[in-house]
Amino acid sequence: MFLIFQISFGQTNGAKEILGQIFEQSTFVEGVNIINNTTQVTTVSDANGMFSIVIKEGDVLVFSSVNLETLQRRISSEDLKSTLLKIKMAAKEIELKEVVVNENANINAANLGIIPHDQKKYTPAERKVYTAQSTPGDMLLNAISGRTTMLKKEVNIEKKEALFRKMEYLFDEKYYTERLRISVEDIKGFQFYCIEDAEFAVSLDSKNKTMSMFLITDLARKYLKILENEKKP
Repeated sequence: MFLIFQISFGQTNGAKEILGQIFEQSTFVEGVNIINNTTQVTTVSDANGMFSIVIKEGDVLVFSSVNLETLQRRISSEDLKSTLLKIKMAAKEIELKEVVVNENANINAANLGIIPHDQKKYTPAERKVYTAQSTPGDMLLNAISGRTTMLKKEVNIEKKEALFRKMEYLFDEKYYTERLRISVEDIKGFQFYCIEDAEFAVSLDSKNKTMSMFLITDLARKYLKILENEKKP
């Protein structure tokens, strides 16, 4: 019995229950498992990151959690003197698999399942018109004030601006001057002339380049004839 008492006394000599707190950056961490590797005593941190455990100098505490890097801390005499053992842990770095996005892939809200494929898409100006006519009251007031008419004009201007951008993308200056025989100073006027043509506007809007090139050749011939007539005395 005396021998057992000596061994037990030797194992617990200098042991002390300490209070600790675990945090990651500035956030307290709950649910961290703490084990004293020497005595195999375990505990878990609470919602405020707090824990208590019996230790002595030289013991090694192991801190582990699913989303945190495992940490080992050897207890020093200074740790035993402190009123609160502060443990700073680090989040695990999760390496993501490489994701390659095909630049030609058609990625949009419909393909991602955010909106239905057949849902109508409104331009900013079209959205204003829709809002102005969303209720019978709004429709009547905006019709009387002329706001609806003004907004519809904005939609028309917006569509023409979009057609201009498509023309600039499809046809460069060299195409106008060398292929269509349109002088540089007449290009802008010719572009206005083209987008007023309903058939050509449809071909641009549908991104049918072949049809657009076919139609613009005939439009260029007609436009040059108009310029020629204007220059006649």
